[in-house]
Amino acid sequence: MPRTTRYSKFEGELDQIESAELMQMIQEAMLGQGLNDPWDPDPDARPSMDDLFDAILQALVDRDLIPEDMLEEAMNAENVQESRLGEQIRRMMDRLQMDGFIRKEFDDQEGGQGGQGDPGEARFQLTDKSIDFLGYNSLRDLMGGLGRSSAGNHDTRDYASGIDVTGELKSYEFGDTLNLDTTATLSNVISKGFENASESDLVIRQAEYSSSAATVVLLDCSHSMILYGEDRFTPAKQVALALAHLIRTSYPGDSLRFVLFHDSAEEVPLGKLAQAQIGPYHTNTAGGLRLAQQLLKRENKDMKQIVMITDGKPSALTLPDGRIYKNAYGLDPYVLGQTLREVANCRRSGIQINTFMLARDAELIAFVRRVSEMTKGKAYFTTPANIGQYVLMDYMSNKTKVVN
Repeated sequence: MPRTTRYSKFEGELDQIESAELMQMIQEAMLGQGLNDPWDPDPDARPSMDDLFDAILQALVDRDLIPEDMLEEAMNAENVQESRLGEQIRRMMDRLQMDGFIRKEFDDQEGGQGGQGDPGEARFQLTDKSIDFLGYNSLRDLMGGLGRSSAGNHDTRDYASGIDVTGELKSYEFGDTLNLDTTATLSNVISKGFENASESDLVIRQAEYSSSAATVVLLDCSHSMILYGEDRFTPAKQVALALAHLIRTSYPGDSLRFVLFHDSAEEVPLGKLAQAQIGPYHTNTAGGLRLAQQLLKRENKDMKQIVMITDGKPSALTLPDGRIYKNAYGLDPYVLGQTLREVANCRRSGIQINTFMLARDAELIAFVRRVSEMTKGKAYFTTPANIGQYVLMDYMSNKTKVVN
């Protein structure tokens, strides 16, 4: 039986909850909409320490971790933060900072980022440690039902003279790594005599050739990703963080970058991905593809691919003068034509597009299949509940299949 942690009817001080357990408890709030205002005009705005306080409080309440007397006192207090419960939560926040999960920052009176002074509102930034932690937990959750899977680099049909041997033997050729098979080499040399030995008598063991890949993940953050009572953006971010953790631990030679696309498109660093939010409204698929191509052109990798996670049809374009052309009704011929032109550019550049569609509209299915055919990519029609498994299975196995 695996070890489990039971939180209900918690006995003892809340201080006994470790920072890693606390981060796991507030993971959903960290990745979802709860810690950010999606309509904040400042795209670089960071959540405040008050937001973090509220997220921890909600997590403790949801798990029935707060002693009844402490909870009653907090409910009757004018300010929860001044109660005993508030003091415990502030200590938890301090531990998160001391343990390296968050970095506390202050805004100065003019609204810019300051140092450790008192003026302005206290905010926090996720650290690399917390990004790795969230990625690991997402990866563990997403891969939980997949069973055993081998770790390593991307498999190919080729062989190389590397270190990970396969058992296959071959005669040495100039440029091969000298992974000598001692028995076979000595046998050749002894049979001919040392004085007659030559380079052709050297025998090496082959290794499977593993290629490196450059990937750009395109995340649709248009308004439809949170419409109709379903949050599709948070699962997409969980997948992106899991991919980042997977690549960092199992594919160290690979590169991974992230692009958000909506009315326009912009690259977002890994450190800010967890707090990325929805908006603005429309879906500029062409702009996202164009930016992804620019990023991939800088990479010197064997394979280049775009992983696009979206739930909507292309509905916007960036015009040559910088204005945004929008049409949210049906597949606009002009928008569609310009989007497919970017798809064709990807094909000419040898970039594969793998699309994960979170909707089942007939027009969307036809569009996605056309994109996949043009770039010899893969099309997955899935839901927020299973998108993570299929993204990760595709990345590791590199098998072509359509999930309907």
